[in-house]
Amino acid sequence: MILPGIGLWLILSIACCVHAVRTNQNMYWLLIILMFPWLGALIYGVAVILPGIGGGPAVRRMRQNARETLDPTREYRAAQAACEQSGTVANRMRLAKAAASLGRWSEAEQLFGLAAQGIHAEDPALLLGRAHALVELERPAEALPLLERLKTAGERAMTPAASLAMARALEGLGRLAEAEAQFDDAAGRMPGLEAIARQAAFLARTGRMDEARSQLTEIDRRIAGLSPQFRREGRHWRDLAARTIG
Repeated sequence: MILPGIGLWLILSIACCVHAVRTNQNMYWLLIILMFPWLGALIYGVAVILPGIGGGPAVRRMRQNARETLDPTREYRAAQAACEQSGTVANRMRLAKAAASLGRWSEAEQLFGLAAQGIHAEDPALLLGRAHALVELERPAEALPLLERLKTAGERAMTPAASLAMARALEGLGRLAEAEAQFDDAAGRMPGLEAIARQAAFLARTGRMDEARSQLTEIDRRIAGLSPQFRREGRHWRDLAARTIG
């Protein structure tokens, strides 16, 4: 039974290599398939072949996760090349988002600031992107005025992500009552687990441990109901809260 199994994986690996060449995939896929005969073929199938068969959201997410795991700077490099070719607002925003996804917050803040010029000075996405970077850089006094400009722009500009960024900036400035209201708003509206996890950490930092632990229990309940491809991200936010709660 072992030999037929080996033969099957060899055939699959060869088929994946042929597919990679014929569809002009990046050559690192060939190295992965050949270096890890069965695992490489499996990853290639999930990341490249399967999305071509079914293009649903779950499949696209699996493909994105696989690519990010194998080549985390791929989008950053592509965005950087596009920005060097043409320094448009869209390209700068793309590069800023890619830098932020890698934790390069100083670079992201500068790029968002460069893009938010002229007629784009009040663009909500640029204001929020820069404010978020400033919060991550622990510069809340600079982030808050940007977020207040969003608030004056109307309800549509104050997205759940903006409420969360404002909550963090207000906490950083010691305005805890105002921060709590924003954390409540973000946790009630924002999809995913980031807002509730940051709210739990806030509760722990302000000495409300019972409420924080209750939130952590709720996070665990939600993670248990997630499909496997989303649990990794969920555990990331769960761990963020748990580190603060202790």
